[in-house]
Amino acid sequence: MSEDKTSNNANTAGNPASADPHCSEADSSASGVLQDGAPSAPSPQQVAANLVANPSAPRDAAAAVSAPGPNASATERVSTDMPSSVSVVEPIDKAQAQRDDAQQAAREARANAASATAAQENAARAKLATATPALASKSPPLADASAARANLAHNLEAATEAEAASIEAPIVEPAPAVGFPPEISAAPDFGTLNRPQIPPSVQAQPAYLKQSDSAWSVFGRVIAARARQIFDRAGQRITQRTLRIGVSARIFHPELGAKGLRGKTLQYLEESIAHWVMSRDVLVFMIPTVGTQGMLHPSNIRLRDYAKHLDGLLLQGGADVSPQSYEEATTRPEWPGDRVRDMYELELLHEFVESGKPVLGVCRGCQLINVAFGGTLYGDIATDVPAAGLHVSEQYDQHRHSIRFPDGSTLMNMFPQQREAIVNSIHHQAVKTLGRDLNIEAVSAEDGIIEAVRYRKSPFVVGVQWHPEFHRAGGAELLDCTPLLDTFLRVARETRF
Repeated sequence: MSEDKTSNNANTAGNPASADPHCSEADSSASGVLQDGAPSAPSPQQVAANLVANPSAPRDAAAAVSAPGPNASATERVSTDMPSSVSVVEPIDKAQAQRDDAQQAAREARANAASATAAQENAARAKLATATPALASKSPPLADASAARANLAHNLEAATEAEAASIEAPIVEPAPAVGFPPEISAAPDFGTLNRPQIPPSVQAQPAYLKQSDSAWSVFGRVIAARARQIFDRAGQRITQRTLRIGVSARIFHPELGAKGLRGKTLQYLEESIAHWVMSRDVLVFMIPTVGTQGMLHPSNIRLRDYAKHLDGLLLQGGADVSPQSYEEATTRPEWPGDRVRDMYELELLHEFVESGKPVLGVCRGCQLINVAFGGTLYGDIATDVPAAGLHVSEQYDQHRHSIRFPDGSTLMNMFPQQREAIVNSIHHQAVKTLGRDLNIEAVSAEDGIIEAVRYRKSPFVVGVQWHPEFHRAGGAELLDCTPLLDTFLRVARETRF
């Protein structure tokens, strides 16, 4: 037994590398021992160069030092204390847990870990490359395999400490990655929605704005547009307002000694004339006589107030015009005319003409327009013009005759391609002497009696001797007088201000 111990001790003293079964493998890997030669220790410069060329060499060298050699026993090779025996198999539960995690959280965690690991590895490699030459320059030359192993272990420890320090140190922004544009310094994060940020200098104005537009110019255009909209709406309300046409009143004078309504003064209008004007959706107002000397109810209203607020005037038919109104003597005492109504309508006519409002006279209204401008009348056609045709009969509105439009007549424009027409005739008075500034618009085709006149110094002052309200619209026999009414209302709308 003593010889065995002495022998073993001698062997151990003579060959220190044989004392540790792992040393032979480490010596062969660290010092470059050949199969049939003596071991040769690497220089510090070679060690540093190996570390720079292969950053994973420290880990591989440490594993080689700690791993059992081919001549180790079976017990040493299966020992679980060795780092190389650590299992790298992940448990099944971890994969299951990853699938259970939310998809968005998993993408964010993987992306953040990948970017952090890449940054740390880049920093560790850079620091290791700078630290290894310094460590190699400070190491003394190795004389044998033991010194080589000690130097290798020292280098491994220094590299590990440098790597640990680089991990614990604050992460410095890495250099731009290879393959990415220069403005991207790290791997993109695909787990979040990253919209591109456009610099303010690149952001352009909307295409509908001018390049020279400022905030004040745009604001001014907005205000101008709102003002135009307000004025347009106000203009529409004014111009599209329903027309208001005044109709002069017929007057029923009280009878001497009569009681009831016959003893009162009545003012009225015929239904047909009102309906004819209202057929164009027009409001009709009968204009009563006015006076400040009323015994019961005096008033300050004047006829000029009606001319101011109404859009046009229609003088309807009725009683004869008194010869006193055109300064002639009465030829037939049974036809004295209505002097009161003459004075009322003459004032009303002049107020509307001075206001520039249109006037349309029917039958008596045509005769009154002629008298208003200084003309005269035939008191009775049959008496004053024996050769004239019949212009009134017991048939009243069923009596009719033919008329024609002379050259230059504006009625030819209202009734194109019609030089003659059939109208009713319910009058025994007629225009005799034409008033000043009046034009003849129509005459009787049979005897030349004037049937229509126009005052040429106003937009529309026209008188017709027939009754257009008795003509059916679109009738085949009598003249359709709808164009006459439409022209009158159009001028009323144009001159309403």
